Amino acid sequence: MVATISAQALADLRRRGESLTLIDVRTPAEYGEVHVDCARNMPLDRLDPHAVVAEHGARNAPIYFVCRSGGRSKQACEKMLAAGIDNVVSVDGGTAACESAGVSVIRGKKAMSLERQVRIAAGALVAVGAALAAFGPDPTWKLIGAGLAGFVGCGLVFAGITDTCGMAMLIARMPWNQRYAGATTCARAILLGLVFGGLTGTAFAEHTKDSLAQVQQAVADNKAVIVDVREPEEWAEGHLSGARLVPLSALEKGVNPAEIARVLPKDKIIYCHCLVGGRCLEAARLLQPLGYDVRPLKAGYPALVKAGFPAVVGQ
Repeated sequence: MVATISAQALADLRRRGESLTLIDVRTPAEYGEVHVDCARNMPLDRLDPHAVVAEHGARNAPIYFVCRSGGRSKQACEKMLAAGIDNVVSVDGGTAACESAGVSVIRGKKAMSLERQVRIAAGALVAVGAALAAFGPDPTWKLIGAGLAGFVGCGLVFAGITDTCGMAMLIARMPWNQRYAGATTCARAILLGLVFGGLTGTAFAEHTKDSLAQVQQAVADNKAVIVDVREPEEWAEGHLSGARLVPLSALEKGVNPAEIARVLPKDKIIYCHCLVGGRCLEAARLLQPLGYDVRPLKAGYPALVKAGFPAVVGQ
């Protein structure tokens, strides 16, 4: 059973000046649109319970989770409970309820919610399936259309029963949902393009299978470098000794290849990492076409420090 707290009770804690750990598990784009001022973003699909504990300290202090309306925050708590971390609380009603209760929020650019994106994608797939079933050029296409519509329908029933949605988890990983600046009109068009065109095998990079021992040895032998793709403020709080900072946000803006070449050597392996292993995948996808041997690490910064990688704190 997941423990919950009302938005009003959370507001009371904030008014009393009590320090609390609040993690927003929505996509970066949703978080960038509006979030509680003290909330830290860690998307549900990237949530690593042990990394959360490593970053936020002892387990005796409650860790609060918030999302849009309360569904994903409960899933986050369930994920933490399954990992043996029981002092977790879901904020009932989500960010919208917090704002209504008077909790201070920070607003950015308007973004399309994940739930709305799922409705668009599911509706588009059903419409295409129905159209093929009714007007397909031959029986094979009609059968494919009926199967597609039926598959999506069964998926929605399963999502309703289990309160988990595979389509939502997939869409949450789309590039436009990783940008704090919010989804743009063209990004929304790409969403529908991917729905109709299908995903190719090159859409995402994969975490390297190299062990952490191999990573340490390659760095020690000067055959590899470690690149941190987190943001400068995260880097300032602590980073691996000898690592190089190349923020994902800078890569997404389109850094000149010549400028990247001054930071990253093409004759060495580039092991990139972030906080919990999500942003480094996107960074690898952007760097690999430039000719770099980029190998994203599944282990995030806290896990790497725990594994023995030397760190520089507060510099």
